[in-house]
Amino acid sequence: MADSTFSGKTLLITGGTGSFGHTVLKHFLKSDIGEIRIFSRDEKKQDDMRHDLQARCPEHAGKVKFYIGDVRSIQSVRDVMPGVDYIFHAAALKQVPSCEFFPMEAVRTNIEGTDNLLHAAMEYDVKRVVCLSTDKAAYPINAMGISKAMMEHVITANARISAQRGGPVICCTRYGNVMCSRGSVIPLFIDQIRAGDPITVTNPEMTRFLMNLDEAVELVRFAFEHGEPGDLFIQKSDASTIGDLARAVQKLFGDTGIRVIGTRHGEKLYETLMTREEAARSEDMGDYFRVAADNRDLNYDKYFIKGQAQPVPAEDYTSHNTRRLDVDGTVQKILTTDYVREALAAHGK
Repeated sequence: MADSTFSGKTLLITGGTGSFGHTVLKHFLKSDIGEIRIFSRDEKKQDDMRHDLQARCPEHAGKVKFYIGDVRSIQSVRDVMPGVDYIFHAAALKQVPSCEFFPMEAVRTNIEGTDNLLHAAMEYDVKRVVCLSTDKAAYPINAMGISKAMMEHVITANARISAQRGGPVICCTRYGNVMCSRGSVIPLFIDQIRAGDPITVTNPEMTRFLMNLDEAVELVRFAFEHGEPGDLFIQKSDASTIGDLARAVQKLFGDTGIRVIGTRHGEKLYETLMTREEAARSEDMGDYFRVAADNRDLNYDKYFIKGQAQPVPAEDYTSHNTRRLDVDGTVQKILTTDYVREALAAHGK
């Protein structure tokens, strides 16, 4: 996508002080984008981001504007919206254990907050909205995944309404674990090695998709460029076992041993990025899958009498059947992250 698409435009990033927001700034800050609005509820993170931008990019820092607010509050969402052209919606509760113990908090942020944002986008003539979801929304078994699955249905429903009204194009992306993002396991492994402790692994045979933050932003940009109302975009991603990931980190930072602690609340053995039902209406776009929205209406005959003749593929797209990296391949993959490269430099390697 040509950066000219954003020339002079205003981009809103919800949850903008997180790892995704920082990476968007890295990609867009020095372009001719008009303004980037960072919307989040943590004033300390906003202040840290503001001072970091002023120190690193003083000539561009002025185009970033900070708004304290919460997607749970429709009024604070409305307050940030005037003049916004495009939205990347990343605000969410993402931690599996915390959502498991406080599921209604996940409902309020991930489901109701998304609905607030999309209604405000329609009210204020926003042009395009890309929402960020997770692999845990496919066949969800934990509260975080269930809330994200419901979020995706809220997105589809609002995308349909928005298209009927001539409002913003609303679409969604879904991706697996983003390496070195907030709460991810690689920084924990590195901290444990630095402390001389063994790495704690839940289940060495568990598989997870591996994506870096730059790839996450590129997926969102691809969805922005190609999305139609209600589309879901999925990147084809590499995966590794948690055991191989632990060994890859130790290969770079030192071997302090591995301690298996058992599976946590609500964790899966493998992650699904695209269900077989979604695959039946998907389009292979090279590095990405596009899953078209289910645009049936409320004529129940289409559900109970006519049905659909589409064949359903034999399997889902999962971290078990995607391209599996070995330890050396995983080393090369995690070296694509700024966090690991900077940690190695600080480690004297």
